[in-house]
Amino acid sequence: MGKRLIVVGGCAAGMSAASKARRMDPEMEIVAYERTGFVSYGECGLPYYIAGIVKHHQDLIVRTPEQFAEQGIAVHTYHEVTEIDPENRHVRVRDLQTGKERKEHYDKLLIATGGRPILPPGLSAEKLAGVFGLRSVEDGIAIREFIQERKPRRAVIVGAGYIGLEMAESFHSLGLETTVVEWMEQVLPRSDPEMAALLQEALENNGVRLILGAKVETLAGDPQGHVRQVIYDGGSVDADLVLLALGVRPNVELAREAGVTIGETGAIATSSRMETNLPDVFAAGDCAEAYHRISGHPAYIPLGTTANKQGRIAGTNIAGGTAEFGGIVGTAITQAFGLQVGMTGLTEREAKKQGYAVRTVKIKARSRAHYYPGSKPLHIKLVFEQGSGRLLGGQIVGGEGVNGRIDALATALQQGMTISELGQLDLAYVPPLAPVWDPLLIAANVALKG
Repeated sequence: MGKRLIVVGGCAAGMSAASKARRMDPEMEIVAYERTGFVSYGECGLPYYIAGIVKHHQDLIVRTPEQFAEQGIAVHTYHEVTEIDPENRHVRVRDLQTGKERKEHYDKLLIATGGRPILPPGLSAEKLAGVFGLRSVEDGIAIREFIQERKPRRAVIVGAGYIGLEMAESFHSLGLETTVVEWMEQVLPRSDPEMAALLQEALENNGVRLILGAKVETLAGDPQGHVRQVIYDGGSVDADLVLLALGVRPNVELAREAGVTIGETGAIATSSRMETNLPDVFAAGDCAEAYHRISGHPAYIPLGTTANKQGRIAGTNIAGGTAEFGGIVGTAITQAFGLQVGMTGLTEREAKKQGYAVRTVKIKARSRAHYYPGSKPLHIKLVFEQGSGRLLGGQIVGGEGVNGRIDALATALQQGMTISELGQLDLAYVPPLAPVWDPLLIAANVALKG
């Protein structure tokens, strides 16, 4: 009989690792434990499910436990691993439906416990009805059912990151009066202020109220226990529904208690093979750090793309193969109210913090040939190193054409290109899709003139 792999966590990283290990080693026994009722689902699709664009939550499911069973992977939902004993190579598992606990042996272990919503003191998604986080399929179902059954009129979102802004569009599309409260002075805190301002304008033009530079202190309810107000340091705003979207922190308590090294970011430290400091214990996904290729330091940027790649690398090595995770450049994109917002690499603020001698260039161009109908503005900002001209990062905001261009910038970053080399790229041209001088080339050439 082959060796036994236990996977702790059944979303992107965990099930990618299990599937890869199975393909490489047909004899390995693979068991996965997931505390929720779903595995292998598209978490990023939840805002669109709540908005009704995705009709049924089952449409978000990539593979079910039954489908994994056909592959020879045993998946146990509503099961939580509560303890890891690396010395004796076993885990303690609790069946959340019966309360019963048992010990299970492993030869290889993957920790893919993901992340959890940040909830500052005074805020809770459990004390008052109508207060939600958005991390699991169950969360999405609960929000959608609440809107359908209770018909709230006023929604308040605490946090203006990717999920917060995507949910602002979803709530707005459902006819809710929508307010976003953010403790920083801008939306999308990872981006540079002048780029965030473009999205802020679109939000306000569509009737979304923004309260920026405001720290939420507590939530107030009515005598029946339903949320009625969000109270912040400068005032309050009425609410029938509150979404807490303050970001994610890694779930590392289980790993820490087992003696797994936690890195400087607060996530699990791993090698490029996704190994932890404990023998035959691996980690991947939103609970783990990732090497940032531009900064040269570990980073915590939890994204599904990274989780899937790390899981695949971990599964390869667990099954006896040889693979290394090459790191990230922090590429991300979102869309709200007709604007696409993409970023990759370091922002101007981040690059300066890393000690680079920074130069930037900002341009406004058109997404298509100027004479072709439907062209939309594209705002591009490039961040690069003075002297060497090495590209450090880029941000793009526009009505169309952002995805392909931010991917091109990510590729350039991964290859260590300079501004000069970026300006020489042989990019595609056809009037309905791009001008003869692509906006990326224009930005690079403007930077060279400076």
